[in-house]
Amino acid sequence: MNGTEGQNNGSEAVRSRIKTGVSGLDDILNGGLPKGHLYLVQGDPGTGKTTLALQFLLEGIRRGERVIYVTLSESRRELEEVARSHGWSTESLQIYEMAPAEDDLSPEAQYTVFHPSEVELADTVTAILEQVDAIQPQRVVFDSLSELRMLARDPLKYRRQILALKRHFSGKNCTVLLLDDRTAEGSHDLQLQSIAHGVVMMQSLERDFGIKRRRVEVRKLRGSAYREGYHDYTIETGGISVFPRLVAAEHKPGFERKPVSSGLAGLDELFGGGIDTGTSTLFIGPAGCGKSTIALRYAVSSAQRGEKAVIFTFDEAIATLLERAKGLRMEVAALLENGTLEIQQVDPAELAPGEFVARVRRLVEQEQLQVVVIDSMNGFLNAMPHEQFLAMQLHELLSYLGQQGVATILTLAQHGFIGSMQSSIDVSYLADTVLLFRYFEHHGEIRQALSVIKKRSGLHERSIRELALRNNEILVGEPLKEFKGVLTGIPSFMGKGLNGDDSAAS
Repeated sequence: MNGTEGQNNGSEAVRSRIKTGVSGLDDILNGGLPKGHLYLVQGDPGTGKTTLALQFLLEGIRRGERVIYVTLSESRRELEEVARSHGWSTESLQIYEMAPAEDDLSPEAQYTVFHPSEVELADTVTAILEQVDAIQPQRVVFDSLSELRMLARDPLKYRRQILALKRHFSGKNCTVLLLDDRTAEGSHDLQLQSIAHGVVMMQSLERDFGIKRRRVEVRKLRGSAYREGYHDYTIETGGISVFPRLVAAEHKPGFERKPVSSGLAGLDELFGGGIDTGTSTLFIGPAGCGKSTIALRYAVSSAQRGEKAVIFTFDEAIATLLERAKGLRMEVAALLENGTLEIQQVDPAELAPGEFVARVRRLVEQEQLQVVVIDSMNGFLNAMPHEQFLAMQLHELLSYLGQQGVATILTLAQHGFIGSMQSSIDVSYLADTVLLFRYFEHHGEIRQALSVIKKRSGLHERSIRELALRNNEILVGEPLKEFKGVLTGIPSFMGKGLNGDDSAAS
């Protein structure tokens, strides 16, 4: 856990905190919000501030606390509609509406309620505080400060009024959320942040295709530790779910390193006994060369041993994957039924990267996951709005899985088929082991070759073997000793093939 202002480890343990009711946010806040302070929740319209505030108050009601929602912009009806859309009851929720009645919209009435003068601002705040004090709540939400800002107009008057609010609630054992739409940029935001005990920023990022990516950041929390940085979140029926940024260093259980067999003798020999638990393996090569098939073979073999395996497929439909498995005599129906194998299709246009990481983490922690297949990294890359963040996020995920003793398999398609090939992103340095796939031409046929070019966890074969998918089988042959230049795609044949028929696969 990192990020603190004036952190005091001695007082941190005894400081009383309250749950926000938002899944994942309390984890970021190191247990919740320190009780009895004023907090600012800022974000553009549509980022979910009202939903977060309702969850915060409803959590208080569940804990037997008195709460009140003071709305200066939305009507009671609108708030109740938001709550109903999430399946929440507002029966016990006190809502104080500081908006003109629908039948009192004359210019004179509007002038009386919303006149932008110091007197009107003071009267408005006084009326709110009288209503709040009558209830003596433990949790209060003010939605939104943009209305008070418009009433004040002058930044000095506005700051003084917010300070007055802070002083009023000081010592009352009341936790206050101030919602702000960030309709005014610049010094007003910074002044407001300096007054609040803590600041939560909610952000919505546009993407060229698919859903928006929403991120939350705890920018400030006085005297308390919290998890810094941006954390993805989603808004769905039932409220906001926050996916805390994964920090691999916080998870370091021990495990016994052991080989993971593919069920193919030739492939296991190529890896010097198999890939190892607690390591990541990258299958890299051109499209259609068998990367997904070999990855599937590892997952099926693991499941057949009773070890939980999961495949996240970004590119291939599950029905197509199952048909291909059946064609290669990998019967997966029973494995899917008993739960030792799980296949999840991932749509990168509908996924937040943090949500994907949370899925993997849940499977590891709740179902003792042993093998993870991510097929492919190209699809995972498309789920990221900014390519430069992929390597860091992937590094944390692979480090976490390694510390949990999980064998992770990644596939990455390269551009091109024969000869020189390139990848859209270089992640080979992140992997512990790299299995290279290549096409090569011989006697008018396109064949496939395998070679292990890197293995950090032990020795491996330096040879190149042929991969063949034929007769409903996956075949990994003996080393291609009769060929030279296989990795170039156009090799030279130096002698007779195996079995005397110029075929390198057995």
